[in-house]
Parts: sequence; structure tokens; C-alpha cells
Amino acid sequence: MNKSTRARTLTGAALALAASVALTACGGNDDASSEAEPKQTKSSKAATVDNPLVATFDGGLYVLDGETLEPAKTIELPGFNRVNPAGDEDHVVVSTDTGFRVFDAARQTFTDTGFEGAKPGHVVRHAGRTVLFTDGTGEVNVLDPAELGDGTKPRTRTYTSAEPHHGVAIELADGELVTTLGTEEKRTGALVLDEDNKEIARAENCPGVHGEAAAKGEVVALGCEDGVLLYKDGEFTKVDAPDDYARTGNQAGSDISPILLGDYKTDPEAELERPTRISLIDTRTAKMKLVDLGTSYSFRSLARGPHGEALVLGTDGMLHVIDPETGKVERKIDAVGDWTEPLDWQQPRPTLFVRDHTAYVSEPGKRRLHAFDLESGEKLASVTLPKSTNELSGTVAGH
Repeated sequence: MNKSTRARTLTGAALALAASVALTACGGNDDASSEAEPKQTKSSKAATVDNPLVATFDGGLYVLDGETLEPAKTIELPGFNRVNPAGDEDHVVVSTDTGFRVFDAARQTFTDTGFEGAKPGHVVRHAGRTVLFTDGTGEVNVLDPAELGDGTKPRTRTYTSAEPHHGVAIELADGELVTTLGTEEKRTGALVLDEDNKEIARAENCPGVHGEAAAKGEVVALGCEDGVLLYKDGEFTKVDAPDDYARTGNQAGSDISPILLGDYKTDPEAELERPTRISLIDTRTAKMKLVDLGTSYSFRSLARGPHGEALVLGTDGMLHVIDPETGKVERKIDAVGDWTEPLDWQQPRPTLFVRDHTAYVSEPGKRRLHAFDLESGEKLASVTLPKSTNELSGTVAGH
């Protein structure tokens, strides 16, 4: 979109941050922190890495070549680290206990760009914009990731929620901003702002609102504890779940599919529910279909393929490739061994990251990382790393 048509305000919140890590996250609320500065084990003049991956471990980051999985550099970064794509071909966003920090994964070095604030949470990419939600302040920062590589602080659109909460926001192509409503104790729904941050729509019928995804036609979904809230054509619509309590707090969308993939949990008293059913939400009909995979999965198990296929990494070690229209498991890729989701959401478990036609799967129990071709199921590469990895992410395709 032409940036001249977008409302943008400059912000002084882009700062270089201390690289210690503790955060609120999709899986829980535990915190861990450190005061140490990041250290790099190789020269900062290392060669550029093509299509880099970034895997976290207890105490740092591994940067790997996206084709060969060859490790390029180890970054020492004490604490629990989180990482998300920044939205361009070079950068990822690393969350720290004082805010978001931008890491140039292609050149294996931290930049001077950061967004300060306690408890950095969700990072959302859509329509050429990247949106950062800081839970501890309720602040939303929207940036153009294309501006991350020019050596200056990116221009941002900012919005501050009425009260801090574990939230999420997404900006649409026309400049509308969909962002959650809530407090630290209770989350209730979402509102929509126009380009001037004026409220134009609101829904407060989504208890426990968590997570987001976008489907074909820019239909936005937010997970609730009794279904899913859709924002479509300027209006909110509620998709009711078949169970009275049914949390769909993690979703995965595709720009070429009208159907969203979500998790599905029905036990509000469980210390950790290990569901075997997934939800498929049809944004055309506002209906939800449940599919029992016969295996459990975790919040790091959901993704979408290049053709809109739904992908779920099961605790049976299989990557389940699902037709979202029918709910049929079309095939299974033997990815890793059997595994059990740990009770603590910050503990490592096999993690799925998909970029273009390649699925990357970590196997922390064996300190392994694998790459699979989604078309053929063929294993393209594997690597054994010095330490078990936790989160796994990377830049967007096309470097």
C-alpha cells in the first residue's frame, strides 16, 4: 500500500535494549530475566546468511543457514528468549524483559532498533506491516519492515490500550487496526480503529481473547474461550464452539484459504490439557468443524503450507498434512520421535516453523533440527547442535 495514504506517527520508543529476556507469551505468564549483554562467538564481520533461521536455547541464539542448516553463529543471550519473523528477508524480532529488539539474522548481529516496554508479547505480520503488542503497557507499535534495513529507526503508528493486558493487534491493508480489549485480570473482546486511531467497531463477547490469524479476504480471527471472533467486512461475527467451554487460543491462517486452523481445549480446570482435536473455522459460513487427529500437540505445533494446507506437528512425531476444506489428513511426514508436551510452557518441545515449501522441525530431546520438503515429504537436511533448542523462527522467504 502507498505509505502516503497511511497515518503514521514518529515515536521515540525505538531504543537499543538490554538483551535479557523474560516475557508473557502464548503459553503462559512465567517470567525469567537476566542483566547480561549479548555476546557473539564469531566476528561481527561474518558473511551474510541466506534465508536464515534463528533457534533459541537456554542462554542464547543459534543462527543457521536455511538451506543447509549449517550453524553460522552462536549469540550468547542469557535468559528465556523468544523470537518471531520481523517481516522482511533479513530480520527477526527478539523479545527481552525490557522490550522488543530487532536482530539482523542475515548478518548475525543485533541492530540499534528496539521498542521499549515491559512484557513484550505478540508479533504479527500482515499486509506488509508488522505489529508489536507490549503486554505490560498495552502499547501497540506498527511498522513497515522494509524500513528496518536502512540504518535508521522505522516510522511507527502507535496506539495505547485503555489498560495493559496480554493482547494482540493486527493492521489491515486499508489501515484499520484490530486490537484486543482487556485488563490484567480479564480479557473480553476487541475493537477496531481507523487510520486516525478512532474507534469504528467493538465486540465484547469473546471471553479470554487470545491469539490471532488472518484468512483469505482479510478475515481476522481472534480466539475465545467459547469459540472464535471474526472481523469481516467491517463487522464482528461470533463463531460458537460446540462445547460450553472451548478455548481456541492459538490459530494459523493462510492468505489463500478461507478456513482457519485452531487448537481446541475443553477442560478449564486442567493444569495442562493435551488436546487431540483441532478446529477448522470456515470464515465464509462462520462455522467450526472439529477433527480428531488421534494424537496431541502443543501451541508450537500449528502452521500453514504454501497451498493453504493445515499443518499440525503431533506428539506421535508426525507432521500431519490436512485438507482444511474436508478435514482429511492427506498424509503424514515422519518428522521426529514420539514426545510429550512439558507442563511448563517455557520448556523445550518439538517446534514447527514453515517458510515457503519447507517445514523446519526441532527435536530438542536429541539436540536436532530438521528440514522437510512439504511437497514430497523428503528430509532435506538435519543438524545436531551443541544444546537443545526451544523456539524456532526465521526471516521471510526470498533473501
